Amino acid sequence: MRLSRWFSVLALAGLLGGGGQGLSAEKKSAKEISSFGTLRAPAPEEAREQAKAWLQASGKTDAATQQEFEQVWKSDRSLLDKVTATLLLGDENARQLLAEARNPSSAAPTAVPAVLKDAKLAPFYRANLGLAYARALAGRRIYEETLDSLKAVKPEQVVDPAAYLFTRAVAEHALLLKPESQETIARLLDDVPDAPERYRMVASLMHFDMLTWRDKDLGWIARKMDNIERRLELARGGQTTQKMQKEVVARLDELIKQMENQSKGGS
Repeated sequence: MRLSRWFSVLALAGLLGGGGQGLSAEKKSAKEISSFGTLRAPAPEEAREQAKAWLQASGKTDAATQQEFEQVWKSDRSLLDKVTATLLLGDENARQLLAEARNPSSAAPTAVPAVLKDAKLAPFYRANLGLAYARALAGRRIYEETLDSLKAVKPEQVVDPAAYLFTRAVAEHALLLKPESQETIARLLDDVPDAPERYRMVASLMHFDMLTWRDKDLGWIARKMDNIERRLELARGGQTTQKMQKEVVARLDELIKQMENQSKGGS
């Protein structure tokens, strides 16, 4: 199983982040370090009150909805899942957006939904919906829009900063964005003290995996080809994919010529 597919399976199975604190903290610039800080999930009671206030502000004050809300928050779901369920209770746009993102038969999106970029909407709604949407796309290996959706919000705005940073790191790693992924992993490991162990573990594995990356070697070709295959599975065979294919073919030609020259020299 390819490494990138392995990470995708972990995400889908819920086995995604310990060890490795500060693995790449040295890669942060002074400006980045000064702008970062400790990120913690809000207390469950605080998140519940925020969710309840948003639900009431959305006009869903009827007894049936309030009863569903209470059932959601009495469950043993994760904090993010409870908040997401609340958003689905109170907003039709959220229901449609997540239904499409979670549907394996639906076409991959080509842009970030406007609702996730609308600064007029409540930050609680927009940020947590954006994270839920990005996680759903990541489960389908739609990493481009996963990353773009996360960039539309900030980890400080969501109820699960660890999930935000982990999902972002997975997307950047899959898209071969090495510096970006290393910085996101560093922030996850250094700035989120309550990040789940499974997140920290996989983040550390991604970090050490990227330490072995070399530009345009056979590993680079394999990663590039895996990305091409992923894009073709998503019906993205346009100019970007064609450019990647040409890069792989050109590099293979170079390696073949090098091997031929070495063979001639040896004989």
